[in-house]
Amino acid sequence: MLRRWLLNASILLVLVLSIMFLACASSSPAPVPSQSTAAASPPKSTNPPSVTTPMQQATPPGCLSLSSEKNQISLEEPVAGTHIFHVSAAGLQRSYTIHIPRDYARKQYLPVVIMLHGGGGTAISAITETGWTDKAEKEGFLVVFPEAMAHDPSQKSSFARNPQLWNDGSDRFYTGQTIPDDIAFIDALLDDLISVFHVDEDKIFVTGFSNGASMSFRAGTELSKRIAAIAPVAGACWLDPLSLAKPVSMYYMTGTKDPLNLIEGGVPKLLSGSGDPVRAKPKPPVRNSINKWVSALDCPSKPASMSEINGIRTETYGPGRSGSEVIYVTVEDLGHTWAGGSSLLPESMVGKTSNKIKATDAIWDFFRQHQRLN
Repeated sequence: MLRRWLLNASILLVLVLSIMFLACASSSPAPVPSQSTAAASPPKSTNPPSVTTPMQQATPPGCLSLSSEKNQISLEEPVAGTHIFHVSAAGLQRSYTIHIPRDYARKQYLPVVIMLHGGGGTAISAITETGWTDKAEKEGFLVVFPEAMAHDPSQKSSFARNPQLWNDGSDRFYTGQTIPDDIAFIDALLDDLISVFHVDEDKIFVTGFSNGASMSFRAGTELSKRIAAIAPVAGACWLDPLSLAKPVSMYYMTGTKDPLNLIEGGVPKLLSGSGDPVRAKPKPPVRNSINKWVSALDCPSKPASMSEINGIRTETYGPGRSGSEVIYVTVEDLGHTWAGGSSLLPESMVGKTSNKIKATDAIWDFFRQHQRLN
């Protein structure tokens, strides 16, 4: 029964993505390679890294245009658009997708937002569901979508059969799986970005969804000397004990009806009642994750302010070390989806979406108020 559900979910996800990209391709004469084709291009060997050039035709709204030809990118001649880069980390070739805003050449040092996809997801699914590339264009920052390692890296990734999962500190792995060093990957990714782009190193931010949210907790902890703030969405902080070498402010959001990130904790299950034996490790209550970060920042244990408007409950904790803070937001009736975005899985599996708040806008408003602290 579980295997049949996972297969159906995988087929549904593939169909949704296929329809989306076929629609985009029909709107433009330029060919758009599949993610698997682009990701298989040779890894870069020298800086600056090799990337694909953007399409000459304008990309239709809501569609993703990836690199189709190799070229050298430089600080003097940045190539706006969405590209796939490769980097070596801990002995493995890893990849990430980056979106460079059109007005990059007219800016000096840009903030960076790293968006970590959910378990079984990909960079493309994160782009589709969250709207971060549109936000980067509007506000003028670099946004990066790293790819987690699949259970079997030698095979094509699959939501059900070969999911890409982050090493988020939960020890949720498959038998025989090589445990990836995702902290080394993110660290190397940052070095790569800084070697090529004008990056404001005081304004590097990490957000993520579900398993990616849990990974953002870990990145904020182990890379606290590089990261200014984090924004986990619908994930758990598995780290215990938790200690921050440098204060890193946090914005956390989750839904009150999320079956895979239960407010009171417990085994994550889809609304159908199905669950993956590896990804179904019981989660701690959401409040535990909030309290851990509040304590690590030396914030007062009681919120400085609380509000509830239109089903959006907000608690603000602080000030902590060097003026750091924690903001905890719950969205009424929201399921396991990105608030204000879209979901590639149906409501019958993950619960409702919500437009009461746009997570991407709220997180960016939080990030823009923060910088790396001492």
